[in-house]
Amino acid sequence: MGSDYYETLEINRNATYADIKQSYRRLALKFHPSCNKESGSGERFGQLGEAYEVLSDPRKKATYDKFGDEGLKGGIPPEFGNSGAWSSKYVYHGNPEKTFKQFFGGDNPFADFYTNDAPLQFGGLEPGVVKTQDSHIERDLHLSLDDLFHGCTKKIKISRRVMNEDGYTSSIKDKILTIDVKPGWKEGTRIIFPKEGDQGPNSIPADIVFIVRQKSHPLFVRQHNDLIYKAQISLEMALTGFSVDVETLDGRLLSIPINDIVHPAYKKVVTGEGMPLSQDPSQRGNLIITFDIQFPEKLSAERKQLIKQALSFKY
Repeated sequence: MGSDYYETLEINRNATYADIKQSYRRLALKFHPSCNKESGSGERFGQLGEAYEVLSDPRKKATYDKFGDEGLKGGIPPEFGNSGAWSSKYVYHGNPEKTFKQFFGGDNPFADFYTNDAPLQFGGLEPGVVKTQDSHIERDLHLSLDDLFHGCTKKIKISRRVMNEDGYTSSIKDKILTIDVKPGWKEGTRIIFPKEGDQGPNSIPADIVFIVRQKSHPLFVRQHNDLIYKAQISLEMALTGFSVDVETLDGRLLSIPINDIVHPAYKKVVTGEGMPLSQDPSQRGNLIITFDIQFPEKLSAERKQLIKQALSFKY
């Protein structure tokens, strides 16, 4: 039976790179021979070094996840040789102290954990250790144009690692984050939940950042605070006038008369019928109507003559 690196590091198979680092940090400090004199701690320390070296390397981890311990150490089958995974037979160098020093940096990885030559206790919150915050975690928040027009409330469930009371172990717990979407928010708006990421004994949880991504709409295209609406009209309508009916995002029906001759670059601007302004939702952008003029595909000689006569006057 091969090694279970995930079990060794006390993490599940969905663990992130940050999870792997946090778990190795906690367990390596706990079982380091200079701090733990219990029987078997040295062997456990060595297992931790090998597990971390494999799971922290994307290629080794990919091979282990797909082919297990046998495929990692015995070499993957030839038919999978072009999969991009680690193709050589993996052999741990057998020096967990080397892995430990590389992880913490420097020749004395315990330098940060001593004050006035007195060793500190490991596990939980170690006095004298400068805690650094994990990199923020970004997630897309997909919202419809209606959501961004009216505003809404979104509740999002996250799963995160939470430290248990013993200060050594952790567990996965769910939490509901509530986002109050304000009318007029734009694509790219960032909503930050400070320190809601995974907890670790010697790190500050990461901030979770949601970034607004606007879904496409069947009728409108948003341009900053304006809404663009494209109307299809015939050539006759473009030359003789018509009205455009537009149903707004708040359910009203606008009937907009067009008395100008509509040329390909023509736009009709309806003031104050666009998106709410996020800084003042009582103010709104504009509705801009563009036109797709449908020309006839064929004209008979008689119709061409009639058009010539109609357009022969001076204008």
